[in-house]
Amino acid sequence: MARRLAGQGARLVLSDLKEEPLRELADSLETETAILAGDIAEEVLSENLVALAQERFGGLDVAINNAGIAQAFVKLHLIPSEEARRVIDVDLMGVFYAMKHQLPVMERQYRRDKRRSAIVNVASVAGLAGAPRLAAYSAAKHGVIGFTRTAAAEYAGKGVRINAVCPSYARTEMVTGVLKMSPARAKHAEAGLTRGVPMKRLGEVEEVVEVILFAANPNNSFMTGQALAADGGVTAI
Repeated sequence: MARRLAGQGARLVLSDLKEEPLRELADSLETETAILAGDIAEEVLSENLVALAQERFGGLDVAINNAGIAQAFVKLHLIPSEEARRVIDVDLMGVFYAMKHQLPVMERQYRRDKRRSAIVNVASVAGLAGAPRLAAYSAAKHGVIGFTRTAAAEYAGKGVRINAVCPSYARTEMVTGVLKMSPARAKHAEAGLTRGVPMKRLGEVEEVVEVILFAANPNNSFMTGQALAADGGVTAI
């Protein structure tokens, strides 16, 4: 996502949990970047990221809130309470903290000079329906969609569009890590994950990025409050 936006001329504020790979990414991009590592479950990180965007680049036009962790693939009563809390803190509260600090800046920009902006929250197809053995993760992603739709209604007249992108299993490090931990051979484990996907395959990261770019595109100016499934047809059946 960062590479695609950099290629379109965007100046970027980037954050992740670990500073070293974040810095390596920033150094590889042919655009102005600012980085700040930290834990998105701590509100101060979101506050500081928005302040950094204002300080370095004079404002904030697009925010992509894409931080998440998975949980153990088990039934609800077997999820350790500490693990459920951590999933909620990162996957749901992290998005809340981000929007809490992004929205006032975006609203002021619109009020001052009609500068329009967009927020894209990365949710999940697990936020659109129940997800057996992913109860905490599903609950968090349902919450992300709830925040998205509610904020979209609240800020629709204030120059801010807010949408969510909802991938099914895609070939991210989080998903491939789960496959590696599977007692089944990787090929059979992947087949298990994609059994309910009409396209019978994992999504690719670039395919999800395309949907995020569509949601963030300023020319896409009449769409807000939507949960866009990038799921290989899962929600079509």
